[in-house]
Order: sequence, then structure tokens, then C-alpha cells
Amino acid sequence: MVIAGWARSKWMLTAAVCGLLASCANGPPTTPSPKPGTQQPPAPETGPVRYAPSGHAAMDAWRDDFSARAIGAGHDRALVKSLLEGIRPLPLWLGSDVQAATAPSSQAEFAKPIWDYLKVPMGQTRISSGQAKLAALSPTLGAIEAKYGVDRQAVLAIWGMETSYGSFMGNDDAANALANMAVEGRRRKFAEDELYALMTIVERGYARRSELGAGWAGAMGHTQFMPSTYIAHAVDFDGDGRRDVWKSEADALASAANYLARSGYVKGQLWGLEVALPEGFDYSLADGSERRMETWVAAGLTPITGGQFETGGAEFGELWVPAGHQGPKYLLFKNFNVYKTYNRADSYAFAVGLSGDAIVGKTGTLTPWPTHLAPLSVAEIRDMQQALNDRGFDAGAVDGIAGRRTRLAVQAFQKTLGQVADGYPAKRVLEALQALGASGAEIN
Repeated sequence: MVIAGWARSKWMLTAAVCGLLASCANGPPTTPSPKPGTQQPPAPETGPVRYAPSGHAAMDAWRDDFSARAIGAGHDRALVKSLLEGIRPLPLWLGSDVQAATAPSSQAEFAKPIWDYLKVPMGQTRISSGQAKLAALSPTLGAIEAKYGVDRQAVLAIWGMETSYGSFMGNDDAANALANMAVEGRRRKFAEDELYALMTIVERGYARRSELGAGWAGAMGHTQFMPSTYIAHAVDFDGDGRRDVWKSEADALASAANYLARSGYVKGQLWGLEVALPEGFDYSLADGSERRMETWVAAGLTPITGGQFETGGAEFGELWVPAGHQGPKYLLFKNFNVYKTYNRADSYAFAVGLSGDAIVGKTGTLTPWPTHLAPLSVAEIRDMQQALNDRGFDAGAVDGIAGRRTRLAVQAFQKTLGQVADGYPAKRVLEALQALGASGAEIN
């Protein structure tokens, strides 16, 4: 019994030792030492994005703040950094003359007399180039016209106005242009919203970071879409799987047509028509209001070429006298306002309409422009606006732009003087205001 018990104890001890050895043998393997020269991948960057200085303190401060907000809003850190790491101050936006150089009143649509503004879009080079594109791209334009219901001449005119048919699409980087606009400050929220849209374009795979070329204000491609407009309206018309407004003419033109269609374009309808007015016409009817065609016929308006009105179905029109009673007069229809969704200036929409007509062989303005009327400078228009406001004629913001509100104020002032109330901001209007100011006279 004693011998048997010892033997059993010995066997149990042996089993325990063997189990311990087996347990050690089957334990977790030790981590092998890295081979000499092998580099471990860098740890992901965390915390604030680090950038090399741009050379402009305000830009650096804005970039740090905007980066943090963009990442906090859910945008990819690496993408945010790729958009902003190379930004640099542009003299146009952040130079000493920035306020003058980038002010709306400095843009050609507002700064030039309308007859000077029209010289390029209605010049022989622009029109003949448009006619060449009309012939070369006829199948594509026909397909675009059929799908979106936008007349081909309208698309071509927009293309010509924006980039001269792709000959100059801008040589800036969209992110850099928008960053400069944001730092400059007058349109910061707009610029930042467009930067967010740029991020979305890359995140959705519509374009690569390296492809985001733009003009001075961040507009991109053949037809100069802002990033948010690109997201809303750009299309892949050539079927290659990409919305390439930079290199594909088909995509860019179809995208512009899609934008115009969604803005209310009516195929086959006139944008405007030059008219003749009867003697003694009441120019206060040129007040920005639309009226039925029957009303205009009853007021004595006729097409400048004679005959009956053929508007392509437009039932309402607005009388517009862009150079006063001595210049051409137009009835404007819905498509004119659709053109203005691209650019809010009347002169821009007018140039689109006239150049589109010229591309398809239609006659342009017949009444001569009153080039003898010296235009007011931006400073003089500001003086006029201030004087009108001071005397109770609501000219709106004192911005040097003689827009519709200013013209209505001029028109009201002209009535008090017994002048032809055409709303045209001529020098004699400013001189009359200045004379009243000097004399202290009041207007009843």
C-alpha cells in the first residue's frame, strides 16, 4: 500500500511537470525583433494641421481656423490639407489696390458704357469663332438642345462670354483663389462655402485635386462654374463617367444647358427684341415692370424692323432703355432674366442675347448708340447716388454701380425737372443735383 501510494504520487508529479512544460511550449510566441533597416509606418497625424507659412499672417491665421472647422464638419483631414497647404497671397486679392481691383464697380459689366462693353462679344473675332464652333460641334449641340431644351446659340454665347470658347479658362488654382477671397473678407462666407463645395467635388470623385483649375474668383472650366454650381448642375454628357468641365467640351456645354434649363429657359422664345417708340412716349413705363404684350402694342410700341410682334410665345415683356431715350430700346422677355442667373448684370445678359443672335446670323442693334454722351466715372456715380439719397430718391447702396434701383431714382428726379424721364445717369443729371446742392434748393 505504501509502495503503491508512492508510485501514484510519483506519476502525478511527473504528469504535472509535463503539463507545465507543455503549457509553456504552447504559450504566446515572442515578437520577433524588426530586421535591421526596416521602417515602421508613421503614426497618423493628429491635432491641428501643420502648414508651412504662406508669407501672409492673416492668411495663416484664417487657414488654421478654417482647417479646424472643415475637419470638425467631417471633411477628410488629408483632403483639407491638400487643398490648403499650397495657398499663397495673390496681389489681386491681398495687394494694396485690392479694394479697387476686385470691387464689382471695377468689372467691365458695370465700369464701361454699354457700347464699349459690347465691342468684344460682338466683335468679328468672337462671332466668327462662335460660328465655327456651331459648325464643328453641330451633332453635340443638337443632342444637347434635344435633351435640355436650350437653343444652341444660347449655349455658345455663354461659352464665348465666359472663356472665349475655352481659349482662356484662368490659370489660378480654385482653392487658392477662394482662400484669398476669404482672407480678403468682403465675401468670406461665400468663399468658405465654395471651398466646402470643392472638398465635396473631390470626395465624391468628380475631379481630382490636381484638376481644380479656375479663374481669379474660383470659377472653373469652359463655362466657369463655381464649385457649388458644379455640384448642382454639372453633367457627364460624353459618357466617360466623369463630369469634366475642364477638358470635355460636351460636358461643359451640356452642364451650362442644364443650368439654364433649370433656371427656366424657354426654347425657341426670344430673349429680347428691339422696338420703336412713338413720339411723346411716357418713359416712366420703362420702370422694370413686365407688362402684357397687348399693353405695349396699345402704348404704340412696334418692332424696329416693322410688322407684327413675333416673340416665340412670350406674353409679357419689360421695356429697357440701356442708354436712355437717345439709344436703342428693347422689350426683354423671360430668357433675358435666365441669362442673368449666370451673371446679374443687365449688360452681360444683353451681350449673351445679341452675340447668340449674331452667331446664327440674326441682325443686331439697329439704333445707333449715343456715344456722344460722356459716361460718368465710378466716383461720379457714387456722388450721384449719395445726392439722390440725400434728397429722398432711393438710389440704394452708394457703390458706384448705376443699377436698376439707381436708374429708378434718376427717373424720379428727372420728372421733378421736367426732363425726359428715361433713368439714364447722364452728366446733366449729376450737374443738376450738384447745382441744387450748392444752392440749397429743395425739390417739391
